[in-house]
Amino acid sequence: MSKLTPLIAIQASGINASLGHAHILKDIDLALPGGRWTSIVGPNGAGKSTLLKVLAHLLPHTGSITLLGQPLAKLPAKRRAQQMAWLGQNEVTGDDLTVWDVAMLGRLPHQAWLAAPSAADHAAVEQALRATQAWDWRGRTLGQLSGGERQRVLLARALAVQAQVLLMDEPLANLDPPHQADWLHMVRGLIAQGKTVVSVLHEISMALHADDMLIMAQGRITHQGACGDAATHRALEMVFEGRIAIHALAGQWVALPK
Repeated sequence: MSKLTPLIAIQASGINASLGHAHILKDIDLALPGGRWTSIVGPNGAGKSTLLKVLAHLLPHTGSITLLGQPLAKLPAKRRAQQMAWLGQNEVTGDDLTVWDVAMLGRLPHQAWLAAPSAADHAAVEQALRATQAWDWRGRTLGQLSGGERQRVLLARALAVQAQVLLMDEPLANLDPPHQADWLHMVRGLIAQGKTVVSVLHEISMALHADDMLIMAQGRITHQGACGDAATHRALEMVFEGRIAIHALAGQWVALPK
Protein backbone atom coordinates (compact mmCIF):
# COMPACT_ATOMS: atom_id res chain seq x y z
CA MET A 1 0.00 0.00 0.00
CA SER A 2 1.42 3.39 -0.95
CA LYS A 3 2.14 5.87 1.75
CA LEU A 4 -0.25 8.84 1.88
CA THR A 5 1.31 12.12 0.81
CA PRO A 6 1.17 14.56 3.74
CA LEU A 7 -0.94 17.68 3.29
CA ILE A 8 1.12 20.74 2.43
CA ALA A 9 -0.27 23.61 4.48
CA ILE A 10 1.74 26.37 2.78
CA GLN A 11 3.68 26.16 -0.46
CA ALA A 12 5.69 28.99 -1.96
CA SER A 13 7.56 29.22 -5.24
CA GLY A 14 9.92 31.87 -6.56
CA ILE A 15 9.31 34.33 -3.71
CA ASN A 16 11.20 37.61 -3.85
CA ALA A 17 10.50 40.58 -1.61
CA SER A 18 12.08 43.98 -1.03
CA LEU A 19 11.81 46.57 1.72
CA GLY A 20 12.64 49.97 0.31
CA HIS A 21 15.67 49.45 -1.92
CA ALA A 22 16.85 46.36 -0.04
CA HIS A 23 16.23 42.97 -1.67
CA ILE A 24 15.34 40.87 1.40
CA LEU A 25 13.98 37.54 0.12
CA LYS A 26 15.71 35.88 -2.82
CA ASP A 27 14.08 33.10 -4.84
CA ILE A 28 12.43 31.31 -1.92
CA ASP A 29 10.85 27.92 -2.57
CA LEU A 30 9.32 25.99 0.32
CA ALA A 31 6.66 23.49 1.30
CA LEU A 32 5.48 23.46 4.92
CA PRO A 33 3.71 20.24 5.94
CA GLY A 34 0.31 20.41 7.59
CA GLY A 35 -0.30 19.16 11.10
CA ARG A 36 3.26 19.98 12.16
CA TRP A 37 5.18 22.77 13.86
CA THR A 38 7.90 24.42 11.77
CA SER A 39 10.32 26.86 13.42
CA ILE A 40 12.14 29.44 11.31
CA VAL A 41 15.57 30.41 12.60
CA GLY A 42 18.67 32.19 11.43
CA PRO A 43 20.97 35.12 12.22
CA ASN A 44 19.68 38.67 12.55
CA GLY A 45 18.85 40.11 9.14
CA ALA A 46 18.32 36.69 7.54
CA GLY A 47 14.80 37.62 6.41
CA LYS A 48 12.84 35.43 8.84
CA SER A 49 10.16 37.93 9.83
CA THR A 50 9.87 39.21 6.25
CA LEU A 51 9.26 35.66 5.03
CA LEU A 52 6.58 35.08 7.65
CA LYS A 53 4.84 38.35 6.72
CA VAL A 54 4.92 37.40 3.05
CA LEU A 55 3.39 34.00 3.85
CA ALA A 56 0.69 35.86 5.79
CA HIS A 57 -0.02 38.06 2.74
CA LEU A 58 1.08 41.17 4.68
CA LEU A 59 3.92 42.31 2.41
CA PRO A 60 4.15 42.72 -1.38
CA HIS A 61 6.19 40.08 -3.18
CA THR A 62 6.64 38.26 -6.44
CA GLY A 63 6.12 34.53 -6.84
CA SER A 64 3.22 32.31 -5.81
CA ILE A 65 1.88 31.02 -2.49
CA THR A 66 -0.80 28.45 -1.79
CA LEU A 67 -2.62 28.02 1.51
CA LEU A 68 -4.13 24.58 2.08
CA GLY A 69 -3.98 24.00 -1.66
CA GLN A 70 -5.62 27.30 -2.66
CA PRO A 71 -3.82 30.25 -4.30
CA LEU A 72 -3.37 32.74 -1.45
CA ALA A 73 -3.71 35.83 -3.63
CA LYS A 74 -7.13 34.69 -4.91
CA LEU A 75 -8.61 33.86 -1.52
CA PRO A 76 -11.16 36.40 -0.29
CA ALA A 77 -9.74 38.32 2.68
CA LYS A 78 -12.36 36.97 5.07
CA ARG A 79 -11.75 33.37 4.05
CA ARG A 80 -8.00 33.86 4.36
CA ALA A 81 -8.45 35.32 7.85
CA GLN A 82 -10.55 32.31 8.87
CA GLN A 83 -7.93 29.83 7.68
CA MET A 84 -4.76 31.61 8.85
CA ALA A 85 -4.19 33.43 12.15
CA TRP A 86 -1.36 35.90 12.67
CA LEU A 87 0.61 37.00 15.74
CA GLY A 88 3.21 39.65 14.94
CA GLN A 89 6.00 41.40 16.78
CA ASN A 90 5.33 44.57 18.78
CA GLU A 91 1.71 44.80 17.71
CA VAL A 92 0.01 48.04 18.66
CA THR A 93 -3.41 47.66 20.27
CA GLY A 94 -5.44 50.35 22.01
CA ASP A 95 -4.58 50.52 25.71
CA ASP A 96 -8.20 51.31 26.53
CA LEU A 97 -9.50 48.03 25.09
CA THR A 98 -10.29 45.29 27.58
CA VAL A 99 -8.60 41.92 27.44
CA TRP A 100 -11.95 40.39 26.47
CA ASP A 101 -12.43 42.85 23.60
CA VAL A 102 -8.93 42.26 22.24
CA ALA A 103 -9.42 38.50 22.23
CA MET A 104 -12.85 38.95 20.60
CA LEU A 105 -11.12 40.69 17.67
CA GLY A 106 -9.95 37.21 16.69
CA ARG A 107 -13.57 36.29 15.96
CA LEU A 108 -14.17 39.07 13.40
CA PRO A 109 -13.49 36.78 10.40
CA HIS A 110 -16.39 34.59 11.53
CA GLN A 111 -18.91 37.38 12.10
CA ALA A 112 -21.27 39.12 9.74
CA TRP A 113 -20.83 42.88 9.37
CA LEU A 114 -21.90 44.65 12.60
CA ALA A 115 -23.32 41.40 13.99
CA ALA A 116 -23.19 40.81 17.73
CA PRO A 117 -20.86 38.02 18.91
CA SER A 118 -22.53 34.62 18.90
CA ALA A 119 -22.44 31.96 21.60
CA ALA A 120 -19.71 30.24 19.56
CA ASP A 121 -17.68 33.47 19.56
CA HIS A 122 -18.00 33.78 23.34
CA ALA A 123 -16.98 30.13 23.82
CA ALA A 124 -13.95 30.50 21.53
CA VAL A 125 -12.74 33.63 23.34
CA GLU A 126 -13.16 32.05 26.76
CA GLN A 127 -11.25 28.96 25.62
CA ALA A 128 -8.43 31.11 24.21
CA LEU A 129 -8.14 33.28 27.33
CA ARG A 130 -8.07 30.24 29.58
CA ALA A 131 -5.45 28.57 27.37
CA THR A 132 -3.16 31.60 27.75
CA GLN A 133 -3.98 32.04 31.45
CA ALA A 134 -5.46 35.47 30.78
CA TRP A 135 -9.04 34.68 31.77
CA ASP A 136 -8.79 36.32 35.20
CA TRP A 137 -7.93 39.71 33.63
CA ARG A 138 -10.68 39.68 31.02
CA GLY A 139 -12.19 42.90 32.39
CA ARG A 140 -8.91 44.79 32.63
CA THR A 141 -7.59 47.09 29.92
CA LEU A 142 -4.39 46.43 28.01
CA GLY A 143 -2.90 49.58 29.53
CA GLN A 144 -3.01 47.91 32.94
CA LEU A 145 -0.94 44.91 31.83
CA SER A 146 2.77 44.16 31.71
CA GLY A 147 4.52 43.37 28.45
CA GLY A 148 4.36 39.64 29.07
CA GLU A 149 0.68 39.80 29.98
CA ARG A 150 -0.12 41.79 26.84
CA GLN A 151 1.70 39.18 24.76
CA ARG A 152 -0.47 36.44 26.24
CA VAL A 153 -3.61 38.42 25.38
CA LEU A 154 -2.46 38.89 21.78
CA LEU A 155 -1.77 35.17 21.63
CA ALA A 156 -5.32 34.56 22.89
CA ARG A 157 -6.62 36.75 20.06
CA ALA A 158 -4.78 34.56 17.53
CA LEU A 159 -6.07 31.38 19.16
CA ALA A 160 -9.64 32.68 19.16
CA VAL A 161 -9.63 32.65 15.36
CA GLN A 162 -9.52 28.83 15.54
CA ALA A 163 -7.67 28.84 12.22
CA GLN A 164 -6.12 25.77 10.67
CA VAL A 165 -2.76 27.55 10.26
CA LEU A 166 -1.12 29.86 12.81
CA LEU A 167 1.84 32.11 11.96
CA MET A 168 3.68 33.59 14.94
CA ASP A 169 6.57 36.05 14.82
CA GLU A 170 8.59 35.97 18.05
CA PRO A 171 5.66 34.74 20.17
CA LEU A 172 7.89 34.30 23.25
CA ALA A 173 8.78 38.01 23.46
CA ASN A 174 8.39 39.26 27.05
CA LEU A 175 7.33 35.82 28.32
CA ASP A 176 9.15 34.45 31.37
CA PRO A 177 10.39 30.81 31.30
CA PRO A 178 7.27 29.28 32.93
CA HIS A 179 5.02 30.95 30.37
CA GLN A 180 7.38 29.96 27.56
CA ALA A 181 6.88 26.38 28.74
CA ASP A 182 3.11 26.97 28.73
CA TRP A 183 3.37 28.24 25.15
CA LEU A 184 5.25 25.11 24.15
CA HIS A 185 2.56 22.92 25.73
CA MET A 186 -0.13 24.93 23.94
CA VAL A 187 1.57 24.51 20.55
CA ARG A 188 1.84 20.78 21.09
CA GLY A 189 -1.89 20.74 21.85
CA LEU A 190 -2.62 22.56 18.60
CA ILE A 191 -0.54 20.07 16.62
CA ALA A 192 -2.39 17.22 18.31
CA GLN A 193 -5.60 18.77 16.95
CA GLY A 194 -4.17 18.69 13.42
CA LYS A 195 -3.35 22.40 13.26
CA THR A 196 -0.23 23.79 11.59
CA VAL A 197 2.07 26.21 13.43
CA VAL A 198 4.88 28.23 11.86
CA SER A 199 6.95 30.37 14.22
CA VAL A 200 9.96 32.65 13.99
CA LEU A 201 12.04 32.20 17.14
CA HIS A 202 15.30 33.64 18.42
CA GLU A 203 15.39 31.08 21.24
CA ILE A 204 17.19 28.28 19.38
CA SER A 205 16.74 25.69 22.12
CA MET A 206 13.00 26.36 22.11
CA ALA A 207 12.94 26.23 18.30
CA LEU A 208 14.52 22.75 18.47
CA HIS A 209 11.32 21.51 20.17
CA ALA A 210 9.51 21.92 16.84
CA ASP A 211 8.91 19.08 14.41
CA ASP A 212 10.75 20.77 11.55
CA MET A 213 13.20 23.61 11.18
CA LEU A 214 13.69 26.06 8.33
CA ILE A 215 17.08 27.77 8.49
CA MET A 216 17.70 31.08 6.73
CA ALA A 217 20.68 33.28 5.94
CA GLN A 218 20.92 36.39 3.76
CA GLY A 219 17.38 36.09 2.45
CA ARG A 220 17.64 32.46 1.39
CA ILE A 221 16.73 29.09 2.86
CA THR A 222 19.91 27.18 3.62
CA HIS A 223 18.28 24.06 5.08
CA GLN A 224 14.91 22.54 5.87
CA GLY A 225 14.57 19.32 7.83
CA ALA A 226 13.43 17.58 10.99
CA CYS A 227 14.66 19.15 14.22
CA GLY A 228 16.06 15.82 15.39
CA ASP A 229 18.17 15.19 12.27
CA ALA A 230 21.95 15.45 12.48
CA ALA A 231 21.97 17.31 9.15
CA THR A 232 19.72 20.00 10.65
CA HIS A 233 22.04 20.34 13.64
CA ARG A 234 25.06 20.74 11.37
CA ALA A 235 23.27 23.32 9.23
CA LEU A 236 22.23 25.22 12.37
CA GLU A 237 25.78 25.27 13.74
CA MET A 238 27.07 26.39 10.35
CA VAL A 239 24.62 29.27 9.88
CA PHE A 240 25.74 30.64 13.27
CA GLU A 241 29.38 30.28 12.19
CA GLY A 242 30.20 27.58 14.72
CA ARG A 243 29.39 29.80 17.69
CA ILE A 244 26.78 27.33 18.98
CA ALA A 245 26.75 23.55 19.30
CA ILE A 246 23.70 21.29 19.47
CA HIS A 247 23.67 18.77 22.33
CA ALA A 248 21.23 16.27 23.77
CA LEU A 249 20.25 17.19 27.34
CA ALA A 250 17.58 15.46 29.42
CA GLY A 251 16.01 13.97 26.33
CA GLN A 252 15.86 17.29 24.42
CA TRP A 253 18.08 19.02 21.91
CA VAL A 254 19.59 22.29 23.15
CA ALA A 255 21.85 24.94 21.62
CA LEU A 256 24.83 25.86 23.79
CA PRO A 257 27.43 28.56 23.10
CA LYS A 258 30.90 27.39 22.14
